[in-house]
Amino acid sequence: MKNRCKDIFNNIFGGEPQVVCFAPGRVNLIGEHTDYNGGCVFPCAIDLGAYCAAKKRSDGMLRFYSENFSGDGVITASIDELSQTGSWTDYPKGVIRAFRSFGHALPCGADLAFIGDLPDGAGLSSSAALEVLTGTVLRELFSIPVTRQETAVIGQFAENRFIGVRCGIMDQFASAMGKKDNAILLDTDALEFKYAPLPTDKAEIIIVNSGVKHSLASSAYNDRRRECEQALADIGSAVKCPSLCSLTPELFEKHKSSISDKICKKRARHAVYENARVHAAYDALVGGDIERFGKLMNESHRSLSLDYEVSCSELDFLAKVAQVIEGVYGARMTGGGFGGCTVNLVRKDRADSFTDTITTVYKSQYGIDAAVYRITPEDGAHKI
Repeated sequence: MKNRCKDIFNNIFGGEPQVVCFAPGRVNLIGEHTDYNGGCVFPCAIDLGAYCAAKKRSDGMLRFYSENFSGDGVITASIDELSQTGSWTDYPKGVIRAFRSFGHALPCGADLAFIGDLPDGAGLSSSAALEVLTGTVLRELFSIPVTRQETAVIGQFAENRFIGVRCGIMDQFASAMGKKDNAILLDTDALEFKYAPLPTDKAEIIIVNSGVKHSLASSAYNDRRRECEQALADIGSAVKCPSLCSLTPELFEKHKSSISDKICKKRARHAVYENARVHAAYDALVGGDIERFGKLMNESHRSLSLDYEVSCSELDFLAKVAQVIEGVYGARMTGGGFGGCTVNLVRKDRADSFTDTITTVYKSQYGIDAAVYRITPEDGAHKI
């Protein structure tokens, strides 16, 4: 893919690029919709992602090209006028604007050629990978003194302020800070993190794409945030809590009656208990208890479906079927929801049969050929 990216750059812009960088997508193993509620998440970077080849220009123009959106051709913009146009270039343009907001204005323009193998709309953070990739390219191309962690923060800033999706930090952080064969326990409130080795010798992480596309910007994602904010305001009148995930399940149960709206109460219950599941899952993984980890994944899906209501019939079906297949430790929806993928932790010797069974049953039920990705936990964004 690296060589393909260089060839695309040469064909479109002529000459050799100065840098080529990669940024991975991510799959969240457990801890969904906790990041913007001040809680913890447990993602890993994956070996699917995006590549960019880039070279400085002598003027102030930016030229963007993506093999994945080749029909758009080359899209140009000035570094001084980076407005939204509704195209895929809003993401790299948003990052360039965010770099400027953080005191890192570009001294000149650049040519940038992109290619990626992350399925769009699958919930594997193709947008975050593109943001972190752009930040990594800018850092390497212009020798901008930002750390990998700061690149993640800048990517989130771009998504919040320029794209208009009020996402948390998890997606960008996982893409920037991933570690091969490890998951990341990330406290999204304090930005403190630690790695946990994944049992890649015993189990495979298998992603099943429902084929149902979602768009967080036009979905109920922002509604869920508002409902959680209302729940926090209500329960905060009864007990001091800077965020929903600062509550233990015991404290939540004691004071949940202060949340007047039933829907907001359900959203808060998910956030509180999901955060507790993340910590339990980390302990289980570190302790080598894969079965316990899988059960927590199953509990997470039920909560996302019933309390947070961000699943859909296709995801519920995939999770329910997977959870009773021999050799499956756990299965749940992953990502923002409203479509996308399930993540499944499967015993290595059952991975082939799991793939055959889940695709056959899903095709029979919905008439959709589910794409399956048997992924490897990968390092975060880097120059290659």
